[in-house]
Amino acid sequence: MTASPSPLASEFLRVLTRLAGPLPPVLTQVVTQLMQATAQGHVCLDLAAVDPDGQLSEQLLDSPICGRPGGFQPLVLDQGRLYLTRYWLYEYQLATRLLDMVQTRPHLDNRQAHDILASLFQNSQQQPDWQKTAAAAALINRFTVISGGPGTGKTSTVVKILGALQALHDGRLMIRLAAPTGKAAARVAEAIRGRKASLPLPAHIITSIPEQAETLHRLLGPRPESVQFRHHSANPVPCDVLVVDEASMIDLALMAKMVDALPPHARLILLGDKDQLASVEAGAVFGDICSLRTYDSMTCQQLAALADVTIEADVVPASRIGNSVMLLQHSYRFDGSSGIGELARLANQGDVLGTITLLQSNRFSDIKWHESSIAQFASRLETRIREGYAAYWQTIQTGQGADVVLAAFNRFRLLAATRDGEAGVNQLNRITEQVLRGSPANGWYAGRPIMINSNDYNLKLFNGDVGITLESPTGLRVWFEAEGGFRSFTPARLPPHDTAFCMTVHKSQGSEFDQIALVLPDAPLPVLTRNLIYTGITRAKQHAEIWGVGASLRSAIEHAPMRASGLTDRLMAGGK
Repeated sequence: MTASPSPLASEFLRVLTRLAGPLPPVLTQVVTQLMQATAQGHVCLDLAAVDPDGQLSEQLLDSPICGRPGGFQPLVLDQGRLYLTRYWLYEYQLATRLLDMVQTRPHLDNRQAHDILASLFQNSQQQPDWQKTAAAAALINRFTVISGGPGTGKTSTVVKILGALQALHDGRLMIRLAAPTGKAAARVAEAIRGRKASLPLPAHIITSIPEQAETLHRLLGPRPESVQFRHHSANPVPCDVLVVDEASMIDLALMAKMVDALPPHARLILLGDKDQLASVEAGAVFGDICSLRTYDSMTCQQLAALADVTIEADVVPASRIGNSVMLLQHSYRFDGSSGIGELARLANQGDVLGTITLLQSNRFSDIKWHESSIAQFASRLETRIREGYAAYWQTIQTGQGADVVLAAFNRFRLLAATRDGEAGVNQLNRITEQVLRGSPANGWYAGRPIMINSNDYNLKLFNGDVGITLESPTGLRVWFEAEGGFRSFTPARLPPHDTAFCMTVHKSQGSEFDQIALVLPDAPLPVLTRNLIYTGITRAKQHAEIWGVGASLRSAIEHAPMRASGLTDRLMAGGK
């Protein structure tokens, strides 16, 4: 296998050459492959896949650029996997800390906890009640992972968990809420504000449940011109409980730094969907952890005592971490009459025939497939864009307020797999501007939606935040939702941003829309995966459409890439 070095890989190779002298061609090639792998989201390079005979391992270890774990070389070879040293260290530190967290369990008054959970979940109709079981797991564990698809009640469950924890501690716990992006943080905060008042708990307990959330970067405390944070093991984040939503978006480096910054006594609760797209950067930490879901007999007994649920213990649990993983399996949004739910399930299972058959059957009114090439559906897509954004554009033309405009904007969204190309975000944004305005835009205008691309802690604007440009007495201003209200800025003050009539599926994570139209490129691409199809479909609450040729859709559903990582093996082996 050959690979052309990227600019970053070329620079890294020059650094290695300065440290160790000229590298043999075979080592130059393997370093290039490693850099290529990390750029594609892998944590490491599985040498067995590129070197079945094991000769590369010997050559690497004979070179000053590579060593075993614990060394000080730029590369680490561990269990047949080649790492950049920093990624090996992140993986090792994360596994070690997580295993430490599950080694012992907090003291718990089982009778009191049982009664609190019985009160909080008294109206549940599900058997077994996985929400209640997940809440019980969060009471007995310092580390808990709750995974579930859209509408399975992750936020409802965590509100009750926080209520139970505060009830057990008389409201004295310091609880922090966080998410990878500003949009996701705002959503989880809004959801908790809307749900906590209905809890059957004393007023002072309800008041002690926080209503504000922050981005992970803000929680950890960014340092200018540094990849390190102000909070770490020697200066931990002040909290007793940390809840992190949309955790599937968190890459290995950020997850390791976050866990390292927790106080030794703190609880960590991760919420997410294991089947969504993994993080943009290296790693698939949330999915790796969820893959270890198994329960030992002691855990099953404790869950039975607290939640009145019967769970059969696994004969050989995969890892102590597995006791901390809960999967919510009942969707309250997508029931048996939902085409979106059925389509998401089939795509997620990799059932190509079932997916295609369902889309072609027209059995459900909430899903539709426009099966043709970009050139063939161009005019029909323009019509759909005009229809989809009609209510939004009407609010702009009639001068409605930011609350009305933003609500209308979230009724429909164009989604794409890539930024470039005929079916990419950039082109679809240009088409939308042409359809709505009659000409492509060269600058700012009333009605231009934008998405922030980098965090600005001074302005409190974060990557993923969406704003709408509106007229004001002093000129154009861009409005953003903020803590139950709205804030506005002049366009000149904004950090880097893009027009956002269309966004990538990656960028749409953490958001929901009434209707979505997912546009696929004509040619199958590596970025097209079943996780992308699943994530795109499940952004829709009421109606989901796919626009594209059958070959691209089939290729995507068949493609379920696994990111190379040693995390699951490390967690199973006790961190080693």
